[in-house]
Amino acid sequence: MPIKIPNQLPATNTLTAENIFVMTETRAITQDIRPLQILLLNLMPTKVDTETQLARVLGNTPLQIELELIAPIGHVSKNTSQAHMLAFYKSFDEVKDRTFDGLVITGAPVELMEFEEVDYWPELCEIMEWSKTHVHSTLHICWGAQAGLYYHYGIPKRVLDHKLFGVFQHTVEDPNYILFRGFDDTFWVPHSRNTTVDRADIEAVPELKVLAASPEAGVYAVKTDQGRQVFLMGHAEYDRDTLRKEYMRDLAAGVDIQIPQHYFPGDDPEKMPVMNWRSCAHLLYANWLNYCVYQTAPYDIRDIEKGVRTDD
Repeated sequence: MPIKIPNQLPATNTLTAENIFVMTETRAITQDIRPLQILLLNLMPTKVDTETQLARVLGNTPLQIELELIAPIGHVSKNTSQAHMLAFYKSFDEVKDRTFDGLVITGAPVELMEFEEVDYWPELCEIMEWSKTHVHSTLHICWGAQAGLYYHYGIPKRVLDHKLFGVFQHTVEDPNYILFRGFDDTFWVPHSRNTTVDRADIEAVPELKVLAASPEAGVYAVKTDQGRQVFLMGHAEYDRDTLRKEYMRDLAAGVDIQIPQHYFPGDDPEKMPVMNWRSCAHLLYANWLNYCVYQTAPYDIRDIEKGVRTDD
């Protein structure tokens, strides 16, 4: 089934070229079906890239998805045109009276700042609190995961000795949990971050369960009961060349950056990276949509606030 995205969103041409079934708003209004309502809070600097990456993995399932985009109202994007933001993004105030099947909170390049120093932290806290009653399942990614664990459970982030940068192997620790249904015992995920969350801090919270981790990258996936909140520390949605672009950008800026680990063949930046996380990304997001959202969300989206299905 298709993913419904706003008319003229740049991701449309990219996904159509990849044979991903995209449905614009104009065509969607002719169909009599309730798609899953997914809200994307995009905090990444390269917003068009992130829109495309997440639309790709969310759209590669048998479920019909309606994707809406929001961004903090008090923060001006430095890397995305204001015209794009005005055309495709809404404010939280415009959607807060609605309910959603799912919410995705992305990472953000503010990890070395204290949470309270981030200019949109109060608005993000308001959204995370709102999500408890207006969203069936929330997926937090990278800094978004650290922010969610801090806000909901008081778990601090820790600054790493050096940037965790590359593609790392992870082990599924709970193969019976639905988020990793169909996964191999080990899988690969890109990471690009300067901070982390200690496993001991997570395990000290009874409501949280670690689902997957890496000897090099640490904890990757954490969930609450029934998957109403999922926290992912890496970026399974990344494109093949995302880490390469970041590496070349930092080199050009004179930043002391290491070659991404386990990424370039032979650690040679002239060689094309091998993309060994694509299947993981598609399966992970398909499982989240199917098992954490579709199978358990109310048939009537308005019942999310009640936490019930209409057939109960």
